[in-house]
Amino acid sequence: MSARKRKAPSASDYQGTWDSIQDLLVKIKPNLSRTNHPGPDSALVKDLFELSALAEKLVLLRPRPSSEWQTVADALDREGTYLWNESSAVRPGLDDQITTLVAALRLSGFRLIEAGLPSKRNLEVLIHMLQLASKAGTTLADVGKVELAASVLGSAAKYEECLRSIEDPQGAHQQSRAQATVVYYCSRMEAAWKEGNDSLADYMLQNITDDNERLALLPARDRELLAAKLLDIGRSLLAGKARNNATSNEGMKAQEAVKWMQKAFAIAEQLDDMVTAGSMELKRSILRNLSRAYVLSSAQDPENLSRAETSLNELLTSVDATDDHGNSEYQELRWGMVAVLKRREAGDPALLGAFTSIIDHMKFTEDNVVEVLRDVKTLVQRQSLVADILQHCLQRTLTRTDRAEPSFVEHFLSALIFHCSKDDNHGRAIQRLKTAFDLIHSAEFDLLKEHATACAMLLWQSGERRFGLKRHSEAADWFLAGTHRCFNNIAQASISKCYRKAALCHIQQHEYAKASNVIGRCPGNEAPTYYVMLLVAVKQGLEDEAIQAVRIMVQAPDFDRKMLLLATRLAHESDLKTLLLNVLQELLKFVRGSDGIDTSEEAITLIRCIIRLDLRLMAVPLADKTPLVDAVIEHFAIANALVRDAHSKKKAAAILKDVSWLWRTAYNCAIEGCSDWHDAERKTPILFDIVIELLEAYSQTQAPLNEVGEDIYLCMVFASFAAISGRVFAMRKGLPEVDPDQLRSLAEAVQACEVRIRNVLDKALFQDANLSRVSGCLAAVYVFECEVTCRMKEWAQLPQIIERAVRADSSNVDALEAIADLLWAESECPIDVLFLGLEGIIHASLDRNALSVSKFSRWLRALSTVLLSRNTAPDRLKAIGYIEQAISVLEDNAGAADGSDEVYPVDERYWLLATSYNTGIECLQFVALYFEGGAGP
Repeated sequence: MSARKRKAPSASDYQGTWDSIQDLLVKIKPNLSRTNHPGPDSALVKDLFELSALAEKLVLLRPRPSSEWQTVADALDREGTYLWNESSAVRPGLDDQITTLVAALRLSGFRLIEAGLPSKRNLEVLIHMLQLASKAGTTLADVGKVELAASVLGSAAKYEECLRSIEDPQGAHQQSRAQATVVYYCSRMEAAWKEGNDSLADYMLQNITDDNERLALLPARDRELLAAKLLDIGRSLLAGKARNNATSNEGMKAQEAVKWMQKAFAIAEQLDDMVTAGSMELKRSILRNLSRAYVLSSAQDPENLSRAETSLNELLTSVDATDDHGNSEYQELRWGMVAVLKRREAGDPALLGAFTSIIDHMKFTEDNVVEVLRDVKTLVQRQSLVADILQHCLQRTLTRTDRAEPSFVEHFLSALIFHCSKDDNHGRAIQRLKTAFDLIHSAEFDLLKEHATACAMLLWQSGERRFGLKRHSEAADWFLAGTHRCFNNIAQASISKCYRKAALCHIQQHEYAKASNVIGRCPGNEAPTYYVMLLVAVKQGLEDEAIQAVRIMVQAPDFDRKMLLLATRLAHESDLKTLLLNVLQELLKFVRGSDGIDTSEEAITLIRCIIRLDLRLMAVPLADKTPLVDAVIEHFAIANALVRDAHSKKKAAAILKDVSWLWRTAYNCAIEGCSDWHDAERKTPILFDIVIELLEAYSQTQAPLNEVGEDIYLCMVFASFAAISGRVFAMRKGLPEVDPDQLRSLAEAVQACEVRIRNVLDKALFQDANLSRVSGCLAAVYVFECEVTCRMKEWAQLPQIIERAVRADSSNVDALEAIADLLWAESECPIDVLFLGLEGIIHASLDRNALSVSKFSRWLRALSTVLLSRNTAPDRLKAIGYIEQAISVLEDNAGAADGSDEVYPVDERYWLLATSYNTGIECLQFVALYFEGGAGP
């Protein structure tokens, strides 16, 4: 129990404290009578703060009530009242030293009065002490004595709590009680605000304003001062003054300011029916600041925009009634109205009226113009409104008697162009631009060249953007806008560029007549202009006009050969063969006519492009391939000539890849042509001959670098064989009437093919499969050579050909059999020649076991027939030898299954038997006759 009781203060502590207080009072009082007040760090101020600390300590040390204590209490109250009154006597000022002295006097006076209070306090005492504590705390907070202010206001909180608990049945102290309470809340509110304790400040603000009955008890002057105090706090928020807990976001600061100013206006509004000198001015100031706060806080509360507009309307009504329209303060109000209308998303007429008011009262200076343009940029979603505002600015600038600087006109014009480009209504935007351009031209205003160029560039960019979106008609209007007369001082090339681009837009829309009209108005002699003319002519199917445009285009000073490449493709795609021929001729003429420049690579590249394009056209279904095939062969011939020219100049290595592409492409094309082309036997040989020449050039160029591959030799053989095969087939197709000269030429070609294949066999090492294919080709060439020779009736040449065919390792029995068939079918073929062929096939069959027994028997029968028909002893001996060989074959295949090719045919057996028997009989008869003739005489 005793542990919970407060330890009783000792008499010595109490007396010592009281004595110290008395000593300080004796020391302080004489200094207060001086006219010059000391600084905030003077001994007097320090003594006063020390005195307050002792008085606060004395509150805890005072003894139980007694007569002696009552005397001390009366002295404390008297001295405290004296010091408090002295604070009011201090001359008012703004310097810190006076304010600090006042704060020290009030603090010490309050603490002395508090130390002398009786234990039981009535309502009047509490009201008085609450007022003293609140005022002392406010003064201390003003001078930055935060801890002391908090201590005093803490004491005030205790008095306020006690005051709330005491009843006033008669209501005699309602007004004083209300005044004291409001003063306390204001003190706590201001102190918390200055410390950055927003939550406590808001709490105190609510305590002040929520109780309307209490506010009604305050005098009008107190309410006016309270409203002014709340307005000052709101303005400090809008001004962004530094605080311990400053709001980081402007919108949040404004929203907080709205709350304070709304409370201020609610209090000031009640003063309308009272006679108060500054109430109207206070109310106007609150409305001005509140409208600004409404605008800034509209993001947090959209309804604030309507409230701001109402406030500004009231203010602007009074402003418009004055004569000073150009006042900067009034312009600021007009800008405020614009800001409110924009945030409220008001209609275009309202905003246009607000901007018009600003522009009409604006001085055309750099800062003002920049401000208008900057603010207009924020209306990007309302392009029609922006264009109207800028058009008004432009008109106002051009029609002023003191015409603004030229740069202002160009600024407004460029801004107008930019915003019109964002307008969704294309017709309206173009009409606005035309009106603006006509206005400048009619005003005889000359745009500076660099500014005019910048405006033209904006028009071009707008057209390009629409062109990319495939809004070609709109893009054409934008490009043509750049050709207006007000831009006559810019470069002519820019004007021509606009005409060309507009024509291209009409072409994209298939409006070829409009495109022709637009490009016809284009000035200058520029190659791109004639290219567009070419394009328009092609689209209209006017081939003669297109050719004329090409011829003029290549003569232009800025001609680029890329235009001819584009024209080539255009002509191909349009199927204008005559135009294509002219374009290719001009292009080749240009490439080959480059003096002092090696254009072989460029020419080869060009030929490759042309050939590739030809092949693509050939792949089109239902295409007429006949002229295309001729063109392909012609182009490959040109390419071959270029390759040979480069090879002769030792420059083939530079185009080695191109040559590789050429021969491979030509080879594949010729192979495909064998089955797809009409009259292929006459056309493919030409292409295969080109392949051979390209292959030879390729292999000769590649040989020093790398070993020639097997595939190169193989393709060379196949190309040679295909070329000669085609010519032979063409000869057969022309039978029976064949020109002897053509036969002679064909014979030479076949011999050359034979030599080429034999040379390849000597050089290359083929795999077994490829060697067999090459050998087959060579064997077939021997057959072709014999066939052509037979057609030429040059029988003397045949034995040599047959001998080469028999000796060749690559020869096969099928080829020899074909030769024998040819010879057998030729009725004019000499027997010796036929015999040579038959003998060759038999020897090959026996040596290589290549023929089946049935074929062997057939050719053996033919050979034996020839030998026996000669009817000479040596021939009969040879025939007997062949018959013996047949008997050997019969014996070797005696076990062969019936029906197979290895079984000697029965009819051939009978023929062998009959021929052997008959020949033997004939020989026997001959011998008998011989002997009979010899025995007769």
